[in-house]
Amino acid sequence: MTAPDTAARPRVPFWDNARFVSVTLVVIGHAIQRLTSDSNNALVLYLFIYAFHMPAFAIISGYFSKASPPTTRRMKKVLTDILLPYVIMEAIWTFVQWIVEGKQEFNPTNPSWTLWFLLALGIFRLVLPYLVLVRYPLVWALLLSVMVGYFDNVDSTFSLSRAIGILPFFVLGWQARQWGIAERFLDLGRAVWGLRAGAVAVLAAWLLVVVIGIEQWRAIDLRFWFFYDDSYRGLGEDQWWAGLVRLGLIALAILLSASFFVLVPRTQTWITGFGQATMYVYLLHSFVLYPFRESGILRNAEPTWIWLPIVIVLSVVIALALATRPVRRLFRPLVEPRARWLFADERLTADASRRDDPTGSRRPRER
Repeated sequence: MTAPDTAARPRVPFWDNARFVSVTLVVIGHAIQRLTSDSNNALVLYLFIYAFHMPAFAIISGYFSKASPPTTRRMKKVLTDILLPYVIMEAIWTFVQWIVEGKQEFNPTNPSWTLWFLLALGIFRLVLPYLVLVRYPLVWALLLSVMVGYFDNVDSTFSLSRAIGILPFFVLGWQARQWGIAERFLDLGRAVWGLRAGAVAVLAAWLLVVVIGIEQWRAIDLRFWFFYDDSYRGLGEDQWWAGLVRLGLIALAILLSASFFVLVPRTQTWITGFGQATMYVYLLHSFVLYPFRESGILRNAEPTWIWLPIVIVLSVVIALALATRPVRRLFRPLVEPRARWLFADERLTADASRRDDPTGSRRPRER
């Protein structure tokens, strides 16, 4: 079974709200990263966010993906929505790092900073039609994620290790569409408040676990486990049971992501419109944060109980600013290149009725 086409369906504010909150958590996580070396408070927030924010993003992307054999238009969109923006942004990052750091290397096989997720989305779209041919695709995705950690030779080249690591969340999003979970949730009446109370309890319990064990989590570098990138040996755990740790973290991420989605507003809010431009926020925020990260301003920033809230507020402002219409108009050629010159068949560029981003967000084409 494949997911129905959403082109003719009205927008569902819930998904735009979820997209924007998710990408804002990404910005916050990256902004406070430099603070975590010297502040337990910052590390607590960092671990709290990283346990589920990218899994939630992958679930959203999977929910809006199709598992049927790709059409010509869908293959074209892989090029224009994923691969071409990746090459453009990677080239820009190479230039920036050459100017700032003197680094002279253009290596598109090794994604810069946030660009790994673009390649992961491309891999997801390629493998999903094959994965759903077999029984229990979610089980196979889990098995692949757990097993890839045992192989040192599967690394970050083309984001392969990380893509396989978070593949279960993408497949879960697609599977949730088939099960109709979101529709049932959105149809809930007052019963939703009981779910939200449970979601708050779950997130509060995770926060408490992080706070109580923060010294232990720092000692074992728990944050690296949430990247789903390194092999178990690279994480310092080459025991046979290391895969069970990843399986447990996947289960934790699913539980926290579900709690997060339950708390997302289901109706139109002031942030709903910003949720249509999440890829602008995702791809551009790293350039805004780069000077602060490299300058060392956020290292040894004391007291952190003042600096941490300031950084969080500034992160939200950055996310809001990058999702505005002027920013979208200015950077559209980089984030959403039309690339008419690239295609031999002119019919592939004839449809200008809407723009789709890789997470499934669709909006009328702006002029």
